[in-house]
Order: sequence, then C-alpha cells, then structure tokens
Amino acid sequence: MSTAAAAAGSQQYPKGALYVVATPIGNLADMSLRAIHALALCDAVACEDTRVTAGLLRHFGLDHKPLLAVHEHNEAGAAAGIVERLQRGERVAYASDAGTPAVSDPGARLVAAVQAAGLRVLPLPGASSVVTALSAAGDVAGSDFRFIGFLPAKGGERSAALAQLAAEPGTTVLFEAPHRIEALARALADACPARRVTVCRELTKQFESIHTREAGELPAWLAEDANRTRGEFVLVLHAVPGASASQDALPPEAERLLKVLLAELPLKQAVALAAEASGVARNALYQRALQLKQEG
Repeated sequence: MSTAAAAAGSQQYPKGALYVVATPIGNLADMSLRAIHALALCDAVACEDTRVTAGLLRHFGLDHKPLLAVHEHNEAGAAAGIVERLQRGERVAYASDAGTPAVSDPGARLVAAVQAAGLRVLPLPGASSVVTALSAAGDVAGSDFRFIGFLPAKGGERSAALAQLAAEPGTTVLFEAPHRIEALARALADACPARRVTVCRELTKQFESIHTREAGELPAWLAEDANRTRGEFVLVLHAVPGASASQDALPPEAERLLKVLLAELPLKQAVALAAEASGVARNALYQRALQLKQEG
C-alpha cells in the first residue's frame, strides 16, 4: 500500500463526484497525500493546462490518467461533458495549474454545473498563494481581508481600482505580474505612502522572498536589486492601524479640521498638519482624506 493510500484511504471517495484538487504553487512537496490518493482513484483529471498537469501526474506516477482540458475559454462547454461522465458513475478530478481551483483560476463554472446537476463536489484543500502570503505578512488586523487578484492592466479602470484600493482601510491581497510591479509600487507610494505592504515573490519556490515595507519606500527598494522585480508576486496591503473594515469615523473635530485644511493645502500637507493638531493617527486621516477627495 502506498503512503498516500495508507494516510488517506480510510475516508470514502464516492463515485459520480467531482474532486476539486488544490495543487502546489511552486514546491511539489506541498502536494497533500489525500490529493495524491484521490487523483489515483479518479477515472480522469480535468485541468487548466494539460501540459502542466501531465508533469505533476508524472511526478507522482499517475501519468496514465486521461486528461481533459478545462480552461477559461472552454469551461462552460467542457463542463457538460464532465457532468455526463459523473452521471455514468465516474470520479473526475479538477486541478488548476497551481493553487486552489476556482479562486483566481478556472473551476467555478464547472463546480456550478456539477452542483446544478445534483452531483457531489468534494474539495481537497491545499496550497493557496493568498493564504500563504497572509500567513507571513504579520498583519495583526488581517483576519478580515479582501482578495482582488490582478488589477486591470491599464487605463482608467486601473486608476480607479488603485484609488479604491488605497481608500479601503482593511487588509487587501492582490497579485501582480513582474513587468508591472514597479508601476504598482509607484502608484501605491503616491496613493498611500504610510501603508505597510508585504511583497511576496516566488512563494514556496527556491528564490522565495518576503519583505514588508511602507508603500512610500517600495519604488526605491525595488530599484536597489533587479532580482526584486522578477517572478510572480502576491502583495498584502496591510490594514490601516486602528481602522476596521467598517471604516470607523474620525472624531468630529478631526474631521472638520481635515476638511478645512484640504480646501487650502495639498493632501499630504493637510494630513500632516491635521495629525499634529488633532493627535489622530496619520494613516486614518490619510485614508479619510482620500475618501473626501473622491467624494468631490
């Protein structure tokens, strides 16, 4: 009996069910024994990219399994074929290229179709870059977080998304591509320089790095070493200290003072003076100033 079967075999693995399998985000050793056992039992493996999943299955001696391509361009149509397989009593697994399916990768439409057909969906948890980044960020207010994935690539949509990101006082997790990380760092430095940001690069891989800086420091920090802009990025924008996701109001006196100063001075200068005069945390004032600017 294999190690995976010995560890996971006591649980039931019903036929006619879809097994949603989380896969490693960079380190093959993070594959769970239960996931390996379920893949071994399944009649077919649906996947985002057959080439990527073929390599994963080969590593665990499962390369004989039939592969079904289910990606963002064919997911709705491919789901019907998988439902038919399940109705015949087959077990089918679904795996994205890396991490947990249906979070930032395909899979949600497939799961919805299987559920709509009255069939079972069994999740097999595992690696998630979002949770991995949060666990290493040290954001004490991060239990209530928002995940937004990739920002729009360019144009007005990206600017609007960045403004909303900076105005949100709670913890936010986002992804970024290497060719846009420097532009994102500059945008965060301008929008919320005092906010702490944890930059996670190449999580779980050989050259993994995790660093936390104030947003205002990020552009210079990235420029110090070309390697800091290479790889896949997950960023945690920390919560504003003392603020909650419900955006607690400023004391009335501080609110009035901030509005008066904003009418006469640039934002950063108004915030600095309001913080000195009122004793309210600069971060809280900064976020409120951004909101007031957006409100017009």
